[in-house]
Amino acid sequence: MLKTFILVLSVSSIVDQTNTKETNVVNHKSFAIDYENNKFLLDGKPFRYISGSFHYFRTPREYWKDRLRKMRTAGLNAVSTYVEWSLHQPEVNKWVWDGDADIVEFIKLAQEENLLVLLRPGPYICAERDFGGFPYWLLKEVPDIKLRTSDARYLKYTEEYLRQLLTRVEPLLRGKGGPIIMVQVENEYGSFYACDSVYMSKLKEIIKSYVKNHAVLYTTDGSNRQALRCGHVSDVYATIDFGTSSNVRENFKIMREFEPKGPLVNSEFYSGWLSHWGESFQRVETKMVINVLDEMLSVGASVNIYMFYGGTNFAYTSGANIFGNYTPDLTSYDYDAPLTEAGDPTPKYFEIRKTISKYLSLPDMPTPVISSKGKYGIVSMRPVIQLFDPEARYLFGSVKIQANVPPTFEALGLSNWLVLYEANLPLMNNSNNNQELKATPKDRALIYFDGKFSTTLSRSNGTRSIYLKSKSTKEIKLLVETQGRVNFGNVDVEDFKGIFNVTLNNIDISPWNVTGFRFDSISEFALGSIKSCITETETLYTGPQILIGHFNVTGEVSDTFLNTASWGKGIAFINGHNLGRYWSLIGPQLTLYVPAPYLIIGQNCLILVELEYVPKNHKIHFQTNPVLDYP
Repeated sequence: MLKTFILVLSVSSIVDQTNTKETNVVNHKSFAIDYENNKFLLDGKPFRYISGSFHYFRTPREYWKDRLRKMRTAGLNAVSTYVEWSLHQPEVNKWVWDGDADIVEFIKLAQEENLLVLLRPGPYICAERDFGGFPYWLLKEVPDIKLRTSDARYLKYTEEYLRQLLTRVEPLLRGKGGPIIMVQVENEYGSFYACDSVYMSKLKEIIKSYVKNHAVLYTTDGSNRQALRCGHVSDVYATIDFGTSSNVRENFKIMREFEPKGPLVNSEFYSGWLSHWGESFQRVETKMVINVLDEMLSVGASVNIYMFYGGTNFAYTSGANIFGNYTPDLTSYDYDAPLTEAGDPTPKYFEIRKTISKYLSLPDMPTPVISSKGKYGIVSMRPVIQLFDPEARYLFGSVKIQANVPPTFEALGLSNWLVLYEANLPLMNNSNNNQELKATPKDRALIYFDGKFSTTLSRSNGTRSIYLKSKSTKEIKLLVETQGRVNFGNVDVEDFKGIFNVTLNNIDISPWNVTGFRFDSISEFALGSIKSCITETETLYTGPQILIGHFNVTGEVSDTFLNTASWGKGIAFINGHNLGRYWSLIGPQLTLYVPAPYLIIGQNCLILVELEYVPKNHKIHFQTNPVLDYP
């Protein structure tokens, strides 16, 4: 008799009793690995998934169902999502599980749309998100913490996060009748230098204590031996990821070295690619995607397409990569995916659907069409206040301290965007003609001498010094902007923000007056009573401006795009919603996506916090199409 080795995960029973009749209803729900036949088993039957990545935190909750339905219509039978720790625990004593953070509702909607779920809880997720999904306050609570290691202080917070999450999603595991068939342990850990097997084993035990045998635990790593050696952990199924430029059979041979039996899996098959500020928008040809997808499906592999719908890094959630140079990610996470940033199908979508139809039956659902967009016209922006004005410091300066050494954003309890460091400069020897100011910015610093803009120091460009033009300069302002904590690269993950090692002719500058600005949202009410007499336009020599404008929406409310082409660098808010960073001076992204749920019928309010450049006419406009690849 042939012996078949099957990892059976669960059989659950549901007993339904009423006052008039007793009925036993047995619901056989399970997900398993059939190692002998190299297959997954769903409820005891051979199964393979064709999944797509869609991160719930990258689009408003109102659009979750729409995006999930379009994925199902494409022929997918599963959805993969990361869980972002920082979204759910933005501060050490604050948890958020509702609204756009309602992960339980997202999973239930997936089940309603007949999609299974691959859950990727991290705690580190990368995902081109700020700090790889870690909450900033880890660096505040334990400044010398060693993340992604067996550091007990890190594991304490990690275990509590996982407890909060997994107790909520446990009823949705497949073995309990839910849609979650797989739960990932960490994320591409083999690409991290620490290679801490004790950490990975501990993390596995924490997750397994909740998942038990109700779903399959798995890891994901790049398809190279070193990554798999460090990323793999015992009793957890090892999968790989690769894109269109890779050889399918050679990559799966490497996977077989670590998983000799079991189904072939590509957990991240790249339909597009990520883009950074200051470079061309990255695209992957549809033909290449289809050819490799077809080959993988032809050998029976399960595949997760990353991304199927990318969405947007609203507010300050975009991260950065660093391999030598620091390169911050765009606000848009369109990713050249089959569904655009606005959720519209592309030719790539329909070609993928056609390819899937060769292997799975397509659902009897109408194919999606491109949605209409709103053209809400030109908006005249009125300058309201300058950031350095006392009233602006009062309204938005949430932290004001004096310090001998410039404190980090984390020490100030600020997760993001702007901190102003001010100091008096020491008197220098008149015989010294080369007065050099040096500093290390993380990530970008606008320098003002005696109230006038002088230059920019940049982590990306490696600019860290400037020579003073006048020996009589008395005062310096350093306005430091975070552009995203590192989510992936060849450096430590602990990416503190601020200004470091500030000296004049190698002499430390001290003390510092520090103002930390908080721009999570801006109320129109807060700005409405301010009477402005600001006249400065074009290059903002006396400091950033906050501007306000209004526009009307009539009829059906639609998505739209805000074109920032004539402006410099800043943040845009609509009706209090933070659309994210714009930086039209270097591109390639010129438009910010505006979801319809952020708009209202009637008068809407647009607010800009502009750091560098205001056009003379103060105009900005909405349009119906995105511009993500301006040269």
